[in-house]
Amino acid sequence: MPFTPYHFGPGLLLGVVLFPLIDISTMIVASVVLDLEPLAVILLNLQSPLHGFFHSYLGATIVAVILSLAIWPVRSSLNTIVSLFGLQQESSFRQILPASLIGVYSHVFLDSFIYSEMNPFFPLTGNPFIGILMVSDVYNCCFYLGLLGLGVYIFRILFIYMREKIKPEPDVFSTL
Repeated sequence: MPFTPYHFGPGLLLGVVLFPLIDISTMIVASVVLDLEPLAVILLNLQSPLHGFFHSYLGATIVAVILSLAIWPVRSSLNTIVSLFGLQQESSFRQILPASLIGVYSHVFLDSFIYSEMNPFFPLTGNPFIGILMVSDVYNCCFYLGLLGLGVYIFRILFIYMREKIKPEPDVFSTL
């Protein structure tokens, strides 16, 4: 799905459902980062498939590790941005790496149903998933997963707000 926002849907849903077990900003970036490959093929006029090596689980694993190492030094800045959306998080590498892996693997999985040039299990050739689902089914699935993710996010924010609002007042006598 080059240059489309569709991968944000599953990334958002997985990120808010698995929050705070995984780093949500890494999850969202990882779910779309693989589309740099088709972008590079188009912009640089490369003679390779749009969805080549990095759209395989092996290539995606390499991207996930590199992405995790790149995000590690800027995690506090990303956490500041995430906190603006009401999700407080202090990330560790144990949260960043799994988020990266889940994000890129979900991208490869979804694209496997659409692009015949993909070899998701490289070095094995072929795409066993092609034709199982229609392209519109995959796009619709991503869209609705995004709506569900937005709903889970809103529910989470309202739950946090309500929990903070109904905290009992401190007992005056217990502070003496």
